[in-house]
Amino acid sequence: MVVLPAGNFLMGLSTDEAKRDAKQESFTYKIVDSWRWSKTVMPQHPVKIQRPFALGKYPVTRGEFAAFVRETGYSANQPCFMAGGRYGGFSSEADWRHPGFDQSDRDPVVCVSWDEARAYVDWINKKLAQANPALLNGWYYLPSEAEWEYAARAGTRTTRWWGNAIGSNKAVCLHCGTPWDHQQPAPVGLYGANSFHLYDMLGNVWQWTKDCWNLNYAGAPADGGAWLVGNCAQRVLRGGSWRSAPEYLTSTARLFDNAHDHYDLAGFRVSKEIPEATQNIGK
Repeated sequence: MVVLPAGNFLMGLSTDEAKRDAKQESFTYKIVDSWRWSKTVMPQHPVKIQRPFALGKYPVTRGEFAAFVRETGYSANQPCFMAGGRYGGFSSEADWRHPGFDQSDRDPVVCVSWDEARAYVDWINKKLAQANPALLNGWYYLPSEAEWEYAARAGTRTTRWWGNAIGSNKAVCLHCGTPWDHQQPAPVGLYGANSFHLYDMLGNVWQWTKDCWNLNYAGAPADGGAWLVGNCAQRVLRGGSWRSAPEYLTSTARLFDNAHDHYDLAGFRVSKEIPEATQNIGK
């Protein structure tokens, strides 16, 4: 886990920033040039992250998720939608163990639903609380969409934390210049971290957040918390994936999927509360 400081930022895009992103040569399909697309990340609004929080340095790996399943007996074998691999479409033969491509325990887990991501977090909390309540020291949870964007931006206002252009060999996507592009996720941490020391915030796998889906940011929370009204059968995903076009690999791009469904493009990372007493140590 990496501790992120409290802070303020502008969430979403202004009209000028949407136009800026649409002009990028890497925007093959010009999705951001669509007014309908742009409106999902508007209106731009100030958000205050009121207290420090921790976020996983990497997305949860296949090995970490395997430990959860092994210890709890959790059944995570529902059909997975295969954007790549040898299956195509939803397949009952595909799951997090067999996503259609070979994976090591250092690869990000995929074919996990939002429900399973939440179950994983609940397992961590229960495990630590049962072993020794003092070890819990703040609850683990799925990050809010605002926390995710704050973490992905890492203090920047550019399209991506490394600049506006997609560049080459910066992340894993459809045309990102890596050997993994359009093939499968790469092991976590192969490509550079942002200034918060977080890896794979853009590309590799889409990441589930806690928020319910809303079509735009009208009425969105300004305190960094999760937005738990709207269509809660569908949850927000951020960051883009190994199969995404570059226009989806931005600090602002967002989409949704059904909370119960599984995708070989989607994984998650974990957040953690930082208790106030801990925040004050050393002050």
